[in-house]
Amino acid sequence: MFQSFRMSMTWLHTWFGLVIGYVLMVCFFFGALSVFDREIDRWAIPETRFEPQVLPSFDKMLLPIFEKMEPLEEELDAARDRVGGPLPESKPVMGYSAYTTHRDPVLMMFSEYAITNNPDDPRDHVHGYITIDPRSGAQLSDEQLKIGSEFFYPLHYSLHLHWANLGYWIVGFAALVMLAALVSGVVMHRKIFREFFTFRPNKQAQRSALDLHNLTGVVALPFHFFFALTGLIVFASIYLPVGETMFEDVALKQAQEEAAATGLAFDPAGVPAPLASVDAMVVEAKRRWAARDMTGEVGFLAVNHIGDANSYVSIYRAGTDRVTLTGQGIHFKGSTGEIIREDPPPSAVEGVTDFMTGLHLQHFKHWMLRWLYVLGGLAGCVCIATGFIFFVEKRKRAHAKSGSSGARWADAVAVSTVTGIVIAAAGMLVGNRLLPTDLPDRGFWEESVFWLSWLAAFVHAAIRSAPVQQARISPAWREQCWAIAVLAVGAVVLNWITTGDHLLKTLGEAYWPVAGFDLALLAAAALAVFAARRLRLREIGAIEQRETSSGGAEAAHA
Repeated sequence: MFQSFRMSMTWLHTWFGLVIGYVLMVCFFFGALSVFDREIDRWAIPETRFEPQVLPSFDKMLLPIFEKMEPLEEELDAARDRVGGPLPESKPVMGYSAYTTHRDPVLMMFSEYAITNNPDDPRDHVHGYITIDPRSGAQLSDEQLKIGSEFFYPLHYSLHLHWANLGYWIVGFAALVMLAALVSGVVMHRKIFREFFTFRPNKQAQRSALDLHNLTGVVALPFHFFFALTGLIVFASIYLPVGETMFEDVALKQAQEEAAATGLAFDPAGVPAPLASVDAMVVEAKRRWAARDMTGEVGFLAVNHIGDANSYVSIYRAGTDRVTLTGQGIHFKGSTGEIIREDPPPSAVEGVTDFMTGLHLQHFKHWMLRWLYVLGGLAGCVCIATGFIFFVEKRKRAHAKSGSSGARWADAVAVSTVTGIVIAAAGMLVGNRLLPTDLPDRGFWEESVFWLSWLAAFVHAAIRSAPVQQARISPAWREQCWAIAVLAVGAVVLNWITTGDHLLKTLGEAYWPVAGFDLALLAAAALAVFAARRLRLREIGAIEQRETSSGGAEAAHA
């Protein structure tokens, strides 16, 4: 089929990259934004613009709030579908949990309730979820969308396609194909070391795009490979749900045996018992961590089998000084507060898995490394974008001669994928500052602004890509760069107008979550203006070249 192995790798790299590159662009861009998802949350919800807090008193503040929580209505609707009828009036509470990080000013609280009339699943349950201000216990409005952690972050791994976990499968397939594309790219480029130092920005678009594609691909190759691989590891239980399918009974038995071995009861005893002071358990957990030279605050706390003799409390240290996500858990008997178990060091396999998962999710405290993650993600975006441009530039003249519209539509989709997602994100931020705070279903409207902005970018790209069919440059690239600049600056100005937190104030107070994001928006605007001007110069140069060629042809004919 191909003359050589290298040619076959070239074909694989080209077409795999083109077909799946649109998905990978979303993964890389919103993955890069997700590195600072909590900071974006603070920008989007001004009520949360205060310093991160430690876990407040469970006994005095959290327990009364937990006792007033209720299941989410959407989960109750799903449970009614599973049961096939009405749900019982009483939904016994099964557990409470609270979660925070060193970057979270707010505290997330979760509750779990039993659904006792599902004949197909006696362990069926639903959840409640709220976010509070840990300084006062005040609940944040459910209408406020955490744009960073609840929209951008899940978008990069699920595409917000939740039916049958479709988005997870699409992204997983894209990650798998990306690994193949990376390997084939290395095989293609025999002079890979030289390409590390080669970039000719003043050459023709095809040459410059290929240089930048090779450069960003080589520089960030370890980053791209590692994150594609670890992304697959993080969601391995979705792609290979062995414990929920053919080995469900075996998995259940193993979980019961593990519970018996660790002393952490798998099922409630059915004997009522009060809950001892959780605050005292937190103090003891901190003392034991300090004794092992692992001082730190609580990151995650869970109470299981509420009000039962088998109740136990699990307390985990916040993951600021290590790569692994969770660890050093200490478990207490809920009714007495005595220690049941301290988690032992992980096995070699568990340690590797925890390390790779933690390195992907980067909950540790290392700001320099966070920015390297952002740069790696943006390098992936540049690599994919220039791959699209090279594909179109290489084929548009041949397609123009043959009358094919393939290059035009490839360019239109590339524009809407590359600049379109930036327009959608910036448009969402502008909408966040313009929509009334008390607007019902405000989060829905913010999401609608995102999707409509992206759709508008695609329609614009499709309409304005007509010149590509005549082997010319699409003005959609330049025009959408100007749109990005306007929206990014508009978001910064609207943040100033609606909150009073202008850059001079936030920089003066060294409040970097907001100041840093405003600066990032202004940097994006500056890059967009630079790109738009460069594109305009290329368009003018192409016009002059055509006129010169046309004049020369006429003179020769005369």
